[in-house]
Amino acid sequence: MKGRAFLTGLLLVFAAEFAALILFAFQDTEVTQDAVLVNEVIQSVQMNWNRTEDYKNQTGLDYVVIDRDGAVLYKSRSGLSESVNKAIKHRDTILNVQVDGDVAGKVIIYNNSGQAFRAKRQRTIIVFIAAIFIQGIACAGYMIYLNRRVMAPFQRMKDFAERIAGGNLDIPLEMDRQNLFGAFTESFDIMRAELKKARMAEAKANESKKELVAKLSHDVKTPVASIKAASEVGAALADDERIRDNYTQIIHKADQINTLITNLFTAALEEMERLSVTPEDMAGGGVKSMLEDADYLHRASIPDIPDCMLYADKLRLQQVFDNIFANAYKYADTQIAVSVKLLENYLAVSIEDYGGGVSAGDLPLIKEKFRRGENAGKKEGAGLGLYISEYFMKEMNGELDVQNGKSGLQVTVVILLSGSR
Repeated sequence: MKGRAFLTGLLLVFAAEFAALILFAFQDTEVTQDAVLVNEVIQSVQMNWNRTEDYKNQTGLDYVVIDRDGAVLYKSRSGLSESVNKAIKHRDTILNVQVDGDVAGKVIIYNNSGQAFRAKRQRTIIVFIAAIFIQGIACAGYMIYLNRRVMAPFQRMKDFAERIAGGNLDIPLEMDRQNLFGAFTESFDIMRAELKKARMAEAKANESKKELVAKLSHDVKTPVASIKAASEVGAALADDERIRDNYTQIIHKADQINTLITNLFTAALEEMERLSVTPEDMAGGGVKSMLEDADYLHRASIPDIPDCMLYADKLRLQQVFDNIFANAYKYADTQIAVSVKLLENYLAVSIEDYGGGVSAGDLPLIKEKFRRGENAGKKEGAGLGLYISEYFMKEMNGELDVQNGKSGLQVTVVILLSGSR
């Protein structure tokens, strides 16, 4: 409704401008002299013909009085036509002055139609400039409105969709019911929550499968090891060469079975390393917006990023920051301190919470696959966030350093500068 009212008002302004333009284009530039005032001028001049030295203009018209020889007897102001020839060129009104029935001289009444036209044109130009200025202000205001209520929310939804496509389901979409996409943002976040539930259920199912694989591997390896050990004893005690060869064949097959079981278990853990990472040159200023997007609870003070060019995958780097902030809010639930340092070949971004950190025993293992600290408790998670983040950073020729800082767990993202690889 607001947009429709604005467009209606804008069309009305355009219609008014167009109407004013038509009137201005077709108006008559000639202004007819007031016959009453002209008659007053003639009467006044004729009555005061013999005492022009005391004569004063009694009307609002500008004119010149000349005698029969062309001598100027009176003029209301300077700059008027003082001869008949000039008056004809200027299209002034020329009237005879009759005294005692004879033509004693002439009155040249100044033609001010050009001046009046210029005044009208000036007023029209002022009106047009004011209308254009009002339109410019209105359009600028509407553009600001569209940017705040349409474009910015749409961009947030676009970024959110890219995050979901990249597999990040931890960061909620900030709600804003004041814009046109308010209902959609709520639906998008519901979708994210449902996808996260499905992902968690899938992760649990996969974890159960992995546990089953590990258990079966252990259960199968035990009898295989017994078979191999018995075969080795049998081969050592056998006197017959053929029997010894049979025992040796059993030993080889047992080793083969053991290798296949180990490969089966390892293959389940290698799935994460199939994620593609395509780093490219990017401006360092984009890191600040990534940090702001990742800080979905707005508890961190994001510093300015030094001017530099980085070599990174924007989507994967955003996932790294998302994982770090999500872990900090999930396990520490405190304010977050962010610091940035420009090194010789790298940009180091340190993110530290105030949760006291993790135990010395958990710290060396916290980046491993399916590894969670003792403080995880019953909070949902698969133990893959830091593992994936480290994998992404290595693929971008960077690093992910995890240490206990002064107040809590400190994760430092080290990003390679362009041209340093």
